[in-house]
Amino acid sequence: MKEKFSYAQQVCIKAAGKAMQQTGMLAEGARVGIAVSGGVDSFVLLKVMGIRQRIVPFHVEMMALHLNPGFDGKNHLPLRAWLEREGVAAHLELTDYGPRGHSGENKTRSACFYCARLRRKRLFALCGQYGLTHLAFGHNAEDLVSTFMLNLVQTGRVEGMGMNEGFFGGALRVIRPLLLVEKADIARAARQWALPVWNNPNNPCPSAGRSARTHMLELADGLSEGSRFRKKNIFNALSRWQFAKDKARNDESGALPQPSRDDDFWN
Repeated sequence: MKEKFSYAQQVCIKAAGKAMQQTGMLAEGARVGIAVSGGVDSFVLLKVMGIRQRIVPFHVEMMALHLNPGFDGKNHLPLRAWLEREGVAAHLELTDYGPRGHSGENKTRSACFYCARLRRKRLFALCGQYGLTHLAFGHNAEDLVSTFMLNLVQTGRVEGMGMNEGFFGGALRVIRPLLLVEKADIARAARQWALPVWNNPNNPCPSAGRSARTHMLELADGLSEGSRFRKKNIFNALSRWQFAKDKARNDESGALPQPSRDDDFWN
């Protein structure tokens, strides 16, 4: 019996399929590590990627990668239980990155930046350890907006957040399948799937809700003057801009095979 999905779930699944197909994210033999923090975005990404794995007509392997930042050594246990029930391969690791980011070791101004840098370095190492070809992050449309604005005001660059980027000479692709999806749809889909999210809203990190990204989203709220339509227009404009940019890059490179007109498995 074909599984039925709610509107929000379909938004997540179809938007991910569109991003995958038109930016050339995956092909035969891809081995994808899915970075799962315990928050709503990465948990929905994990669920969506499992669904898309069953849809695409080629072989793709996936595994979850979780790095506990170290504030609560047991809060990832719901994830472990869920992964075991779903039969998803995983690497779960307890780190001290969070406390280190908030300690004197950190010479930067941002604990979030320092912790994120340590996490990404470790995730890249795990991709090499397990022979993964892709690393997937659960960044969404709000993350795209905040990144664009941070680059604009802090570095003077007009730059967003790529959906499909090559690292280490193309040996590893960093992909963001949910970058076209708004947080509200992701949150609704997570509730409807009854995912055991623990980092929202009970994130044990002392810097939760106080990051530079949060400040940029507050600025976006100010630009929209409380109008959800104006805010949605900001999201839609930047999503279309980033999508067109990544699609054009994929069309130019032609590095990965594209489905024919008759293929509808991405929809």
